[in-house]
Amino acid sequence: MRAYDIICKKRDKEELTFEELDFMINGYINQKVPDYQVSALLMAIYLNGMTKKELFSLTKLMTDSGEILDLSSIEGVTIDKHSTGGVGDTTTLIIGPILAACGIPCAKMSGRGLGHTGGTLDKLEAIPGFNVFVRKEDFIQQVNKIKLCICGQTANIAPADKLLYALRDVTGTVESIPLIASSIMSKKLAVSCDKIILDVKVGSGAFMKDIDQAEMLAKLMVEIGTDAGKETIALITNMDEPLGASIGNTIEVSEVIEMLKGEKEGPLLDLSKYISSIALELTGIYSKQEARKKIEEVLASGEAFNAFCEMVQWQKGDVQCVRSNNLPQSKGVFVFKAEKNGWISKIDALKIGEAALVLGAGREKKEDSIQSEVGIELLVRVGCEVKSGQAIAKIHYNDENSIILSTEHLKRAFSYSENRIEHNPLIYKIVTKDKIIKYQGK
Repeated sequence: MRAYDIICKKRDKEELTFEELDFMINGYINQKVPDYQVSALLMAIYLNGMTKKELFSLTKLMTDSGEILDLSSIEGVTIDKHSTGGVGDTTTLIIGPILAACGIPCAKMSGRGLGHTGGTLDKLEAIPGFNVFVRKEDFIQQVNKIKLCICGQTANIAPADKLLYALRDVTGTVESIPLIASSIMSKKLAVSCDKIILDVKVGSGAFMKDIDQAEMLAKLMVEIGTDAGKETIALITNMDEPLGASIGNTIEVSEVIEMLKGEKEGPLLDLSKYISSIALELTGIYSKQEARKKIEEVLASGEAFNAFCEMVQWQKGDVQCVRSNNLPQSKGVFVFKAEKNGWISKIDALKIGEAALVLGAGREKKEDSIQSEVGIELLVRVGCEVKSGQAIAKIHYNDENSIILSTEHLKRAFSYSENRIEHNPLIYKIVTKDKIIKYQGK
């Protein structure tokens, strides 16, 4: 078997066997196949796509390239929720405590942010002292004791994915939907939760820019999960506008605390509650109505907030800081004002993410450090009527020189209309192994 022949076969739109993909992937890991030949294969896949058989084979090879985290010693049905990334998306930090308060184990391994999208680990590290590096045995013990642990992935989870992604990043093959699907699902399957819920973002602040693309990605990931024997459901949700009102690590955690304490509502909480209800239904313990009722109960009673605080304590974070919602602050706050009268017709999530990025809230490169305290706080949403000169956002900054750049992004983020504007739906579609359902708001 030769790498050259395998590349030519895929170039000519023929289906590759498991053995041929194994030869290329494990050959690359073991440094027997050079990066330029794997790059050529990735481009052939980018141009010609993959069959289902190829997709399932590639995902299995990537999953099996490293450690499979055995969660069978965790008591109860384990649920993994994954978002494809967006702006102001802190659903994990709300859903995890809700599920834990409902008695459902939430064993979550998360990543860091890159570019305009935030990372769950970065947000948790905005809490003074919080430890995201948890050993496997401690991870399982913590979930069994308090039903909740959110920590970083080990280096041994799907190492083939890391190697392939690094190549895709420099060869123009990142946007391949089959490669995105196998990349995400190889990591989900390596952390062997019983059920998987996928939140596929679509819009200006998401990787997928249109609903057809997002639907294709969601469908492929559900098929991969189903083929691997995991019940998998995907939601396609709106990321044209930031999900939460806060974009930046500390202020996002602060918003989570407000929502868990019942002090604030909004689309972020609405989506978190809906995903939580799906998770509870998937366990087979709760009906749809029972799930929704239970979620409201654990939020109203403070049990969900207490579950969050308990996780913070277990992972060495400053609990008092969280209970009082007194997290470290930026050096200053600059108020951004509306430029005209009218209704807010658009708040571009990508540009808001970029406005936070130039303040230091995110990373341009993986090696970059971040400033947890900085970010953008939105004071209005799409559909709000505003007057010229009215405060519509706050810039939390550490460096005064970054305000000008951030302001330029904000100017381009907000659009105005002379007429009242209706919101786009928060949830577009739900994808299961059998069907794609248009969300009806029920």
